[in-house]
Amino acid sequence: MLLFEVQDIKHYVRDRLLLDINHLQIHHDDRIGLVGRNGCGKTTLLQIISGKITSEEMKMTEHTSSELLPQLKPTGTTKSGGEVTQEYIQQMLSGNAELLLVDEPTTNLDTDHIEWLEKKLKGWPGACVIVSHDRAFLDALCTTIWEIEEGKLTEYKGNYSDYVNQKDIEKRQRKFAYEKYEREKKQLEEAIKLKEKKAQRATKTPKKVSKSEAKIAGAKPYFAKKQKKLQKTAASLETRLEKLEKVEKVKELPSLKMHVPNEETFKNRIIIRAEDVSGRVNERLLWDKTSFHVQGGDKLAIIGPNGSGKTSLIRKIINQKSSITVSPSVKIGYFSQNLNILADEKSILENVQSSSKQSETLIRTVLARLRFFNEDVYKRVDVLSGGERVKVALAKLFVSDINTLILDEPTNFLDIEAVEELESLLQAYEGSVIFVSHDRQFVENIATRILEVRNQTIHVFEGNYQAYKQSQSREKQDTPHDDYLLLETKISEVLSRLSLEPSEELEKEFQRLLKQKRELEK
Repeated sequence: MLLFEVQDIKHYVRDRLLLDINHLQIHHDDRIGLVGRNGCGKTTLLQIISGKITSEEMKMTEHTSSELLPQLKPTGTTKSGGEVTQEYIQQMLSGNAELLLVDEPTTNLDTDHIEWLEKKLKGWPGACVIVSHDRAFLDALCTTIWEIEEGKLTEYKGNYSDYVNQKDIEKRQRKFAYEKYEREKKQLEEAIKLKEKKAQRATKTPKKVSKSEAKIAGAKPYFAKKQKKLQKTAASLETRLEKLEKVEKVKELPSLKMHVPNEETFKNRIIIRAEDVSGRVNERLLWDKTSFHVQGGDKLAIIGPNGSGKTSLIRKIINQKSSITVSPSVKIGYFSQNLNILADEKSILENVQSSSKQSETLIRTVLARLRFFNEDVYKRVDVLSGGERVKVALAKLFVSDINTLILDEPTNFLDIEAVEELESLLQAYEGSVIFVSHDRQFVENIATRILEVRNQTIHVFEGNYQAYKQSQSREKQDTPHDDYLLLETKISEVLSRLSLEPSEELEKEFQRLLKQKRELEK
């Protein structure tokens, strides 16, 4: 059943044509993921569908009511961002709309709540259009992907992974078309040169012809006729060359190989050792005494609910608090969301070069991988968007004279393309990476070890995220799933509130829920 239809969308931002979409339809039970670079018009399109933005040219046929979950959600002083997002989601799901328009619903949610939201949306009886940078979320929910690129909308069937496979096929086809174009162009150019060369030779008297023979009346006309024929053929070839449809070369990003300092005393050796480390905020216990280590070259993901103490743990490592020993060979670079390592008045290139011993060629290669090409590197930081500033900060850290990256939620504010480029940089990085993230796909693609902070306990899993999830599934097989999930949700909510407003009452509630969960697990 058709729920929504619109034709001839043309939306301008000042003089720029942001969206130029001929036709768009949404049917009952559609699960559509809307993707594209930051600033391409995804949020604007949701607002057009919801009726909040209109244009004179477009012809809209609306067959249903819709509910819009905005990207920027007003936050109160007493509630965390995660709590506000959950309230908006609950309010949206309690309505009677047949079409949900959901803009970055996973913002500020931890992994437990993202999976809770997935379950809710899977059971939703109507249609959804979802803007999200969370690829695992799009994979779990979507059956269609809409891509916005240069104002145009292209539809791909399947979830996000299916979309990526189709894009790879398109890229290979473009590469093949370019190679074919280059071959044909080269053949025509060589044929033209050959004909022109023969035409030039046709004006000269052949060496085997005597002077008396050359003076014979018919000799010159013969060569002139031959020359004209060759010139005509060359002109015909030139016309074919001009009419040859040009195919642009597929842009291939350069590979990257970068050495890190102290590599010989660093790789595969214990570089950080934690012995009986505990974490507290005032009187509240974050996690009990624990011991673990990090080796040179590890890619360690720190995961767990909001408020469990993940950021507190990495700050202990950075500040080398008591019971944490860091090898003298370690040089740490820390990324946090306040981006205080950037100088606003300087250019992108100046910022990234300021703490690096790497060549400008390598620095430009890293910036190109993060989509800063050619003259882009001379833009001042103070004119950049939030996502662009994050990319500059990450690039600066990546090429600094360090061998251990500590990253706190590095994928926030990045579009999917930038996240995937960051992944490729981190996968090739020879140093260690310790990072906090709720992006499951990012964790799966980067982590070689998992450290989980949950229920006042730290647990280190020796393996990647996929193996960790499999082990978790086996542990929970005998646990009533709905009751367990509900308790997890309540515990996360109380932890979020405790991190903002510590109180004895909340602490008692937390301990009560924790006891209830342990009994359920037994």
